[in-house]
Amino acid sequence: MASKGIAWRMKKRVSQVKTDYAYHHTSHVAKQQMERKSSSKSVSQVQAQATEAMAEPAYTIPVFRQRTPEETEEYQRVSTNVGKGLAVIQEELHRMRMATKAQVESLEIEREVQLRMTKRSDLLDDIARMPDFMVALRPHTVWEKTPVKLFCTVQGNPRPIVKWYKGGMPIDPPSTPGKYKIENKYGVHSLIISRCMVSDTAEYSAVATNPHGTATSKATVTVKRPSGAGEYCHLGLVPHLTDIHPSKLEVSFLDRFPVSFGVEGSSVSLVCTMVVVPDLPNLPPHAQWYRDDKLLKPGKLVEMAVGGSAASLTLPHLAKDDEGLYTVRIFTKDGTTEHSAYLFVSDAPPSAAGAPGAPMSVKAYDINSDYVLVAWKPPNTVNEAPIAGYFVDRCEAGSDTWVQCNDAPVKVCKYPVHGLSVGRSYHFRVRAVNSAGISRPSRKSDKVTAIDAAENERLQVIKIEGKYDIVIKDDDLEGVPSAPGQVVATRNTKTSVFVQWEAPKHLKHLMGYYIDGRVVGSKDWFACNHKPFKHTRFVVHGLIPGESYVFRVQAVNVFGLSEESQESTPISVEPALATPSSPFGITLLSCDGSSMTLAWKSPKHCGGSKVNAYYISKRDADTLVWNEVNLTGVKERICTVDNLTEGTFYEFRVQAANMAGVGPPSSPSAPMKCVAWTAEVPGPAYDLSFSEVRSHSLVILWKAPVYTGASAVTGYFVDMAKKDSSEFVTLNEEALKHRYLQVSGLEEGQFYVFRVRAVNAKGVGKASQLSEPVCARALPGTKEIVAGVDEETGDIYLSLEACEICETSKFEWSKNYKPIGDCPRLAVTTKGRTSRLIFTNPDKDDLGRYSVVVTDTDGVSSSHTLTEDALNTMLELSHAIRNPIIPLKHGLNYEVLEKGHVRFWAQAVKLSPAVSYRFIVNDKEVTSGEGHKFSHDVATGIVQMTVDQFTRANEGTYTVQIHDGKAKAQSSLVLVGDVFKAALKEAEFQRKEHIRKQGAHFSEYLYFTVTEDCTVLLTCKVANVKKETTLHWYKEDDEIVPETPPNVMSGACALPLPLFSRKDQGVFKAVLGDDRGKDTSTIDISGKVFDDIINAVAKIAGASASDLVLQCTPEGIRLQCYMSYYTEEMKTVWKHKESKIASSEKMRIGGTAEMAWMQICDPSDKEKGHYTMEIFDGVTTHTRTFDLSGQAYTDAYEEYLRLKAAAFAEKNRGRVVGGLPDVVTIMEEKSLSLTCTVWGEPTPEVTWFKNEQEVTCNEHTKVTFDGGKFASLVINKVTPDDSGKYSINVRNKYGGEFVEITVSVYKHGEQIPEPKLGHPKMATATPAATPATTPMPPKSPAPHSKTPTPTPSKPQTPAPSVKSPTPTPKSPTPTPKSPTPPRSVKSPTPPRFMKSPTPPRK
Repeated sequence: MASKGIAWRMKKRVSQVKTDYAYHHTSHVAKQQMERKSSSKSVSQVQAQATEAMAEPAYTIPVFRQRTPEETEEYQRVSTNVGKGLAVIQEELHRMRMATKAQVESLEIEREVQLRMTKRSDLLDDIARMPDFMVALRPHTVWEKTPVKLFCTVQGNPRPIVKWYKGGMPIDPPSTPGKYKIENKYGVHSLIISRCMVSDTAEYSAVATNPHGTATSKATVTVKRPSGAGEYCHLGLVPHLTDIHPSKLEVSFLDRFPVSFGVEGSSVSLVCTMVVVPDLPNLPPHAQWYRDDKLLKPGKLVEMAVGGSAASLTLPHLAKDDEGLYTVRIFTKDGTTEHSAYLFVSDAPPSAAGAPGAPMSVKAYDINSDYVLVAWKPPNTVNEAPIAGYFVDRCEAGSDTWVQCNDAPVKVCKYPVHGLSVGRSYHFRVRAVNSAGISRPSRKSDKVTAIDAAENERLQVIKIEGKYDIVIKDDDLEGVPSAPGQVVATRNTKTSVFVQWEAPKHLKHLMGYYIDGRVVGSKDWFACNHKPFKHTRFVVHGLIPGESYVFRVQAVNVFGLSEESQESTPISVEPALATPSSPFGITLLSCDGSSMTLAWKSPKHCGGSKVNAYYISKRDADTLVWNEVNLTGVKERICTVDNLTEGTFYEFRVQAANMAGVGPPSSPSAPMKCVAWTAEVPGPAYDLSFSEVRSHSLVILWKAPVYTGASAVTGYFVDMAKKDSSEFVTLNEEALKHRYLQVSGLEEGQFYVFRVRAVNAKGVGKASQLSEPVCARALPGTKEIVAGVDEETGDIYLSLEACEICETSKFEWSKNYKPIGDCPRLAVTTKGRTSRLIFTNPDKDDLGRYSVVVTDTDGVSSSHTLTEDALNTMLELSHAIRNPIIPLKHGLNYEVLEKGHVRFWAQAVKLSPAVSYRFIVNDKEVTSGEGHKFSHDVATGIVQMTVDQFTRANEGTYTVQIHDGKAKAQSSLVLVGDVFKAALKEAEFQRKEHIRKQGAHFSEYLYFTVTEDCTVLLTCKVANVKKETTLHWYKEDDEIVPETPPNVMSGACALPLPLFSRKDQGVFKAVLGDDRGKDTSTIDISGKVFDDIINAVAKIAGASASDLVLQCTPEGIRLQCYMSYYTEEMKTVWKHKESKIASSEKMRIGGTAEMAWMQICDPSDKEKGHYTMEIFDGVTTHTRTFDLSGQAYTDAYEEYLRLKAAAFAEKNRGRVVGGLPDVVTIMEEKSLSLTCTVWGEPTPEVTWFKNEQEVTCNEHTKVTFDGGKFASLVINKVTPDDSGKYSINVRNKYGGEFVEITVSVYKHGEQIPEPKLGHPKMATATPAATPATTPMPPKSPAPHSKTPTPTPSKPQTPAPSVKSPTPTPKSPTPTPKSPTPPRSVKSPTPPRFMKSPTPPRK
């Protein structure tokens, strides 16, 4: 009753406020009317009065409501505070209603779970059994001031009663309020000890008893006192209330920070704006911030500010440790006011693809001088590889150098760091490792100092009842926890879902839970939280409205993650069902004196269900009683209220209804006078709405005025202004004929308001009510309409995939912003979040602008203009789909196979196993059988026909027709004329090739290769040979017999062509044969083949070419380049200073098999410079260079002059040209004539010697020298004394020559002496008048010309002396010194074996 009374009083005060507003408004209107009365009456004034009456009718204040100015001012102050209080009460009532609904749903879920558990237990056997602990108690080691939970599961029939004991003494929770809590849920018995102290260290036992026996489970609880006292962290969702701050301020929140999302490394600010009474700038309210129930303190990572009617918390560098439930608590006069919202922090991009996220909550425990125990929480892994371990890094305070502490990854979430320096401070961080890489480092820990603590702090020894000791170590921990139980997801809001689950049976030092979700139908899971959450219920935010999700939960402790729980049942993201909020913006559209037409705006929140009715109430402005206008709900947002009294002021309010019920009423409208409208201009347009809101544009739509004035409405003007601005801008210069306008050029993020004015023949009417402010920003994930063609049916459609949708949403399509309705040309289909507008028979009549609006969303809409070009393109594609054609990769083609078979084939892009086809040749279908073979391959899409015997009869047109389902294809090939002749020739060739290969044959015909020494090999490969097979080589039909017979069994044979040159041009042939037949291969080495061989030789020779070498000759200076082989056919170019050199008398170019040379004859300074030799092999130019200048040229030139002088001397020295033998044998009494030709310039001197003694001229011996050319020594009637060694010395100033002749004289009748071993046969001298074999003494001295000339022998070695018929003196005669040097003495002239420009002696 009290609540009803308060509500009634509030309503009364509101009514009084409205009445007071009417009083001041009426006074203002009456004043205006008095001014009008003082002016002259005219038609325009009457029209203006009518228009004013239509807009704002006057209202007279009753006498009992009139107040003095002081009363009015006081009443306004009170009513203002009351209005604010009423709004707060309404908001609080709505919040309480939603909270109560959530509690009711939660209780219903718990009741359902209990009911299912009861049914499950009823199914168990009714066999009596004594108590048995299925899950026994386990020991725990905890820190001081932290809670611990002991739990066990016991079975028995009947159900056992469990009692708890501490050290054998029963535990009585009422005796120590808040210390112990005993629970029994779903068969799990638990004992919770809150805020443990060291004195709580004891042995705890649970005793289960039933009529059949007793069972006991025991466990030890050890409580450690940490070396540093940490802050107490409460486990509840809402922070524990601290002492009320003694404040006199009244504080109420205006804007609260929502659920927020951040990324590691970024920053985020949580801001609450508030109203403070009184607002004292030097005395801001006292605010406290909490994260997960833990009081936050300002620092480098947490920045707090209070002032300027706002409280803010800024996290400048986010880490996953910052994720959690944030609560701001403001201390007020009546206690505290607070607000909470969750902050989600997602992982930053990993350092390597697939690497895990960073660990979190790195803390140091058990701090000592020699080691520190570092512990942390593991990151969540959703789609990444499992974590293999962790690396721990340390850094001295004040330094930025991090040192890795462990060489190998540690498996558990703790690690003792050794090797610290006593007294130094350190920070620690952790990195996770998996198979993909190493994570980013965690946030560094707080600073800790390595100081030795007492021994009992490191290893606490506690006596229990004086019986035994317990030594506490941090290693007394267990493995990962078991998986959580059943996961249940329920509706919360349109972007969030409430998830709750059962705790795991084996907690094992539980740190919290990770919640994962995925879209139904997807395989990828996403993390809902990035920091372990301690409670078994969680609100997942940021979901896509209308999408379906499933969820799973994992428990986590220091050893890692548990197994995943079972997935929840799929749930669609929809807001929890509630009544809609109140409509607003009630406006008057028309009035005829007895009825008024009203319009209003839709509720901002539909309550999770479509608004299906509106209820209107009215009252006289002078009363407080509301009367219902309609008992049946109105579906449209316009209503005409009848049976009104003309001249009376009325107030109206509207309520919206959905399937959850009727929502709260709207605020009462302003008092409206029921007076007939008589203005000639139109009334206001109404129902302004927006569509296609984007960053820089939107579309505004409205409805036509109900009151049209004196004539029909002919157009509209649209005005726009920024929010909170009165400066309106008219957007269109000419009146619009239609009721929509696309507005562009907006500023992104700016709010705008609009109004519309209707126009008729009499003028511009009253402006519409201002639209709601609209922000120029597209909804997240907004997509546009897509035009396309269905691949299956060929239907042309427009499609939109909504970024947001709910259960009550509908897709409303329009053409040119007019509803389509039931149009036979169009059909609408909707599936999930996608809607299609299908054109049943598209043509030019369907061109235009199409738009779609998704109802019950935050404005999801889009439009698309269908143009003629786009429609024609889609019509072509639609025809192709409805009349499908099998796409061909390759049309019908042919291929000649072995044996002369011809294959006709075509290849499709894709074929199914049900494909069928046929071949048609010259308009006659061919069937698969003898002579024709059909086949196809679905994998490659090939269809083929093989013709075995391809003859002249096969000329014609070939066609293949393919059918695959509804699709078909056809391809033809015309094989006539030259194309057919080429195919027939190839078929016959392949047929002959097949026959040829039945015997010994060439598998590869003759081709050439070049070896490293530039030998050209004519090579061929043979096959199907046997021992009897022979291979013969021919050139121009002349057989070539190589030094090494060819070995056909090796499979390859080669004919070498060393020193290849132009002489090797010609046709080479290889003939392979045996008793099975012969095969021939030829190669014509001429033209291009010859050039290719030369290029191949040049390539090897050019690569092997040495650097240019300088060589001097008597003729000039020669540049030489040695290489593996050189021939003049190679493309060799000599250049001097980049100018090509042509062979001439001055510059001679030539070479040998081993080198190429270029000789500069008679060089001069002009020939100085840079010389280059280039060998081109058809692809690459091999270059060698030489710089003939400077000292190099000077030295070469001097050497050339020296050699030239020596050559000149050699050329002009005295010498014996010819005519003298080396050995002469002559018979006694014969005449001996030694004659030779000499030469020299100038004429040489000639001297003869015998046994190194100069021969003088006498009767027996005669010496002559005729004409400076012929020298002779004639001995008449030789005797044995004439035997000996004769010599001639020919010499001039350039030098000379010394030639020796051995003369042997034998007696008549003796045999001609044979030369000794190693000596050549001696020549026999014969007289000129007798035969050489019959030495007859002449009767008279023979003339000189007839003197017998000795015949020289072939060898030019001296012969031994022959025996003389006269006795030889025993004592040797001393040899006089010869004026000429002996043969062994070196002469200043070149020896006989030196190369000379003159021909050598024969």
